[in-house]
Order: sequence, then C-alpha cells, then structure tokens
Amino acid sequence: MTNFPLEHDKDREGPDQTGARLISRRNLLLTLAVGINAVAATLFAIPVIGYITGPSRRKEADSALSWTSLGELDQFPIGETRLAKYRNPFVRPWDGDTGDIPCWVRRISADKLQIFAVNCAHLGCPVRWFPQSQLFLCPCHGGAYYANGARASGPPPRGLFEYEYKIEGRILLIKSGQIPTLSQPPSGKSAGRPPKRSCA
Repeated sequence: MTNFPLEHDKDREGPDQTGARLISRRNLLLTLAVGINAVAATLFAIPVIGYITGPSRRKEADSALSWTSLGELDQFPIGETRLAKYRNPFVRPWDGDTGDIPCWVRRISADKLQIFAVNCAHLGCPVRWFPQSQLFLCPCHGGAYYANGARASGPPPRGLFEYEYKIEGRILLIKSGQIPTLSQPPSGKSAGRPPKRSCA
C-alpha cells in the first residue's frame, strides 16, 4: 500500500521552510544594521578624537618648526623691502617649485628686520609691495598694509603675519614650517604679538 503525503502534511512543511527563510533574512538585516552603525560611530568618533588630541598634536607641530636660511644678510639692503624665498622644511621630492615659499624681508637697520608672510591676513591671497606708495596691497579684496606690516585699510582684521628670525654669522634665518592663519600665526605666535628676534 502506497502512502501519499496528505494535504495537511504539506501545509506543515511550508511554514517551517518560510520561517527558516525569515530568520536568515532577519540575521542578514541585523548584521547589516550593526555594520552601518559601527561605520557611523567611527566617522563620528574621528573628529571627537582629533579635538581631544589636538593640543598634543599642536605641541608636536610647534616642535617641528625649523630654522631655514633666507640667504646672505647683505642681499637685503637697509631701508628696502625685498621678496625672498625659502624651502619648505616638509617638502617632498616631487613637490618641485611648490616647495618654495615666498616672504617679504624689510631691513630696518644693520641687525633689525621684519619678515612678513606673503599671505594677506584676510583670506590668504599673496600681497605685493609697492615701494612708490610704501604699501603692501592685496589684489583679492583691496586689503592694504603699511611698510611695518600694520593694517592700513580694507577687510583684513589685523596686520601681516611676521616670522621669528635670527642672524648667524651673516646668514638670515627664519623659523618656518607652517602656513599662517588667524588661528595659527607663523612660529606659533598668537595674532598681534610682536615677533621675537635674536642675533647669534
């Protein structure tokens, strides 16, 4: 005698297979949701960790600043302001000419100088020196600075950023290694504070 599966037996098998499929789908969606939440938590944590560890990284950056030569002191005549360039201390071999950073050197007397970052204190455009008017002018938004770097007019909130310098022998050295901004002036000085200078 042959036993054929009864109709109610088929119904009993169907829900079990469907239930197994639902459980595996749930596990897949749960795993996917946990993964997305882990990625979101990591992306959220990165800036928080950066904020917490910021002061220690700033100290490391300040210690990484280095004294860089601008060349012989004699190439900057007394009473004149001249454009000079120095090599970025963090340059890579493939940087080429982009590793050369310009600055303005104003020689006031035999051992007194002012060395200005070329960047405008407003939005960082390169300023130009005009000896006829004795002004630094920014071509982007009309910022103007006196010969001593103080703000004359326009949108800049302060004067030009100055580098610390020292003279060793007849070589002029500046403390380099960062791009000046309002929050981080050159050499780690706060905005508005006069630069330190030393003669060796």
